[in-house]
Amino acid sequence: MSKTHSGHPKGLYTLFATEFWERFSYYGMRGFFVLYLTATLMDGGFGLEKTEAYSIYGIFTALVYVTPIIGGILADKLIGQRKSIYIGALLMALGQFTMAASVRYGLTELVSAREMSLYLGLGLLIIGNGFFKPNISTMVGGLYSSDDPNKDGGFTIFYMGINLGAFVTNFVGGSLAEKVGWEYGFMAAGIGMVASTIWFFIRETSVLSGETGHAVGLPPKDNPTSKFKLGKGDWINILVYVIGLAAITYGVIWGIVNIDGDIIDMIVKVIAVGGFSYLGFTIFQNTSGSTEWSRVGVILALAVFNIVFWSGFEQAGTSFNTFANEYTNRDVFGFEVPASWFQSINAVFIIILAPVFTIMWTRLSDANLNPRTPVKFALSLVFLGVGFGIMAIANDSYKESQALISPMWLVMVYLFHTVGELFMSPIGLSMITKLSPPKIVSVMMGLWMGSIALGNYLAASMTKISQDFGFDTFYFITAYAFIAALVAFAVSPILNRLMKGIH
Repeated sequence: MSKTHSGHPKGLYTLFATEFWERFSYYGMRGFFVLYLTATLMDGGFGLEKTEAYSIYGIFTALVYVTPIIGGILADKLIGQRKSIYIGALLMALGQFTMAASVRYGLTELVSAREMSLYLGLGLLIIGNGFFKPNISTMVGGLYSSDDPNKDGGFTIFYMGINLGAFVTNFVGGSLAEKVGWEYGFMAAGIGMVASTIWFFIRETSVLSGETGHAVGLPPKDNPTSKFKLGKGDWINILVYVIGLAAITYGVIWGIVNIDGDIIDMIVKVIAVGGFSYLGFTIFQNTSGSTEWSRVGVILALAVFNIVFWSGFEQAGTSFNTFANEYTNRDVFGFEVPASWFQSINAVFIIILAPVFTIMWTRLSDANLNPRTPVKFALSLVFLGVGFGIMAIANDSYKESQALISPMWLVMVYLFHTVGELFMSPIGLSMITKLSPPKIVSVMMGLWMGSIALGNYLAASMTKISQDFGFDTFYFITAYAFIAALVAFAVSPILNRLMKGIH
């Protein structure tokens, strides 16, 4: 397949737009979710305390990144990335519409039914994301050869699709949720997911390998040189998966709501141990030779720094969100800016800076000055720490004056965190496709998502952890990020050697 004038495969832009609509859906809901949970019953919310809402948010966002491990394994071994993307997209659309059904105003007698709709919707989103998230990233990697110098730039372009969706959605979904009704925010997110599915269906045949002309993302047994589009049998298979998984999710959620909590805890622990054991076995079985094991070791080491980064960065959906809602001056010429709009600041900076980073990596590569991946990770943690230092000062300013602070404090925080994100996230996705053993790229992508999951879970617990140590949350994360950065710089020469020639 021919490449575009930019040197990137045309299929990249199909996947870019597919991811745009999926992120429109996810970030739309994520932007106002904590605000919805903490809103009063009369305002259509659940009236939860902040810590309880943060906990639900943290568990949800963590599980969103755990299920890609399962989705990656199924795609690699059985159904392929394309069918996985369709399955995930349809489940997530159902999830958003189910979340909309959880909204009721002032009807306290329906709280149990509302909780069932809420948790069922979250469950469908979690399972659907597990099929969608790792596999669309893997397909991006499949468009390039492992040594293609355009690969990092391609992932950065793809990352712009993520953030364009995140930017637009808060002005649409967030505004509808906060100004009109929470259900309309969820419905907008559901429509975005439907749009993602339709676009991918229309443009499916464009997702071909830029190097070989082979189809990308088909089931393992299909011939990639003779089949470029899914057939009737594939679609029947997709519908069976969607219906079956939706029914299983309903059963699991019903059990969580109705079965004793200790039994649920035991079941979760058994599943967790079994899942990680299978993941370890799969990696062990499909990794051979000192070079592959050395590179897998690098992935595991970098995953630790990935956890640190996301445990700080994901304060955006919890403490940053409530800070914007309660302590920030949001009045603009008499119009109160919805708090969820602040969630778009990060996306704006990504859109502005991602092309700059793409050009920068290319120019540095041409001059043989492009930093190795471990160094980029260390730099990302430096920018994370600077951002939290600014946030700590802003928080002190509010405490001293008890006056709403300027929104520019949050803008500056998001600027530094965005720069850190561009050193970490797209580079990490590219790194997985370059270092993973060929047979288990999607599994390793799922493992990478698992490290983000742990980061998200820790993010929801950071307030409690910092208080246990006797520190202010923002100062605690500042120190935590800088210490991790120093460690990353120190071990980067070792990790560079273990990458065995991969940049």
